[in-house]
Amino acid sequence: MMERDAAASFGEQSGGPSGLDLVIEVAHDLRTPLTSIVFLAENLRSGMSGALTSMQQHQVGLIYAAAFELASVANDLTELAHGGEQLLERQPVAFSIASVLQSVHDIVRPIAEDRGVEARVEHTVSDRRLGHPAALGRVLLNLLTNALTCTSTGFVQTSATARSEGHVLFSVRDTGEGIPPDRLAALFDAPYTRRNTTRRGFASSGLGLAICRRLVSTMGGELKVRSAPDRGSCFYFELDLPVATEAANDSISPAASSPDPAR
Repeated sequence: MMERDAAASFGEQSGGPSGLDLVIEVAHDLRTPLTSIVFLAENLRSGMSGALTSMQQHQVGLIYAAAFELASVANDLTELAHGGEQLLERQPVAFSIASVLQSVHDIVRPIAEDRGVEARVEHTVSDRRLGHPAALGRVLLNLLTNALTCTSTGFVQTSATARSEGHVLFSVRDTGEGIPPDRLAALFDAPYTRRNTTRRGFASSGLGLAICRRLVSTMGGELKVRSAPDRGSCFYFELDLPVATEAANDSISPAASSPDPAR
């Protein structure tokens, strides 16, 4: 009887007006232990606790990828509920584009290596800019994670290219399975469910793409995509990021340029 009462109570809570709050609380509680697993797995994988066999390396890579995937979903749920406001600085700050790109690359590198996929970074713009590095880092991290989920061979590439004065074009390209034309229209809706056929077998809720679109829009850009089945995908957006002055450069904080997976 007590089990039935507990189940009924949970059902009423999750289906009622407080259902979203309950989901957000659960997601928040999951983030810290999952992030700890991610960091511990990377420490093991890097040999900080001693050498691993090739089989152990592979198994730790699986642990890292699975924990990272779950932590990302928890982050997406929390941030979607807050409209991405937690990641957007009130005022533009000076930051390093190269640092943001490298931080994102470092986070996903273990997943890419375990999949046998090359992770590329291309940066051809003036480095010091004024903008919102935490939001930019999260967008690129989500897009790159999605790209790796759909790519089992070839490469994923994150790029930053100078456009007109002060504008920078960011893109995340992959050589993965691509997206069918009939699914492109609903791609950024949340939740968007797309089962992938890669060897991981993970599924995407689409929350990450919804967060990306909202954050890019808040930063003054528009997230777009080019894709075709078996031809890979390219997600891209353009932002107005003025070159930072010397005074602004002096205030650059390394922490402001690094997307924190625990946020």
